[in-house]
Amino acid sequence: MERELALEFVRVTEAAALAAGRLMGRGDKNGADQLAVDAMRSMLDTVNIQGTVVIGEGEMDEAPMLYIGEQIGAGVGDPVDIAVDPLEGTNLIAKGSPGAIAVMAVAPRHHLLHAPDMYMEKIVTGSAGVGVIDLDRPIAENLEALAKASGKAITDLTVVVLDRERHHRLIDAIRAAGARIKLITDGDVSPAVATCVEGTGVDMLVGMGGAPEGVIAAAAIKCLGGEMKARLKPEGPEQMERMLAMGITEPNRVLELDDLVKGDDVLYVATGITDGDLLQGVRYGSRYSTTHSVVMRSLTGTVRYVTAHHRNDAKKTSGKRV
Repeated sequence: MERELALEFVRVTEAAALAAGRLMGRGDKNGADQLAVDAMRSMLDTVNIQGTVVIGEGEMDEAPMLYIGEQIGAGVGDPVDIAVDPLEGTNLIAKGSPGAIAVMAVAPRHHLLHAPDMYMEKIVTGSAGVGVIDLDRPIAENLEALAKASGKAITDLTVVVLDRERHHRLIDAIRAAGARIKLITDGDVSPAVATCVEGTGVDMLVGMGGAPEGVIAAAAIKCLGGEMKARLKPEGPEQMERMLAMGITEPNRVLELDDLVKGDDVLYVATGITDGDLLQGVRYGSRYSTTHSVVMRSLTGTVRYVTAHHRNDAKKTSGKRV
């Protein structure tokens, strides 16, 4: 992929964030999501790629745009797979809570796992956990191993877990081991990425969340040199059949980072909608609105933070850069 595409994709997530952010705290998660989808889809048409949506808003009969299999982009340039979440954290923006983002991952064709919309068991750490963590080991053993590898005491480790009933026993085990816990209500992409970023205070993410979000997070983990293990958790025969139809024939196999994101050239792009650990949310001013984004590329190991000021009265013309 051409490096010049990185900033083009930043424009895509910026557009989604600017559109959705205006409904922050208004209790309308569906309305905010639709604004983000419309803005992201429109902006993608201006990017010189031959893109295929492999993770998006659902199947063709479930979503009018950004559906799985949709062809997007200007139709020239690199053929790429695209995983999108125009609004990661719909409940977060509806309540005005921290951590909502517009996010996407881009890789050469067939390099992103076409993860079905089902649960995925995950464990994620920064570089200290590479070759150290194991999804099949008890959480206490993983914490002990990570503490040793990172030179910390277990009591100094912070673990992010989605606050769900299914995680109650896991939370009890983490507490019994002595680690600190940060419970989140929604949106596990940003916390997964935060495990790999110094200064966030997050050492591990663990538990079951969405499989599509897991693949998007894996793109950032690969860019940042972190570690991730995962396992799909289908519920019922319908999800099992869908998984088999997508070529995933070993549902109980632990997926390594290279299974989730193949190769060494993937982009991860995100723009903050509400304030979070890594990104500031959208700021709307009288003349300019401000966005805060990050773009990462695994091939070079480059991480760029982009602060952009958008003139509020600028004309938005479909298909043209503004």
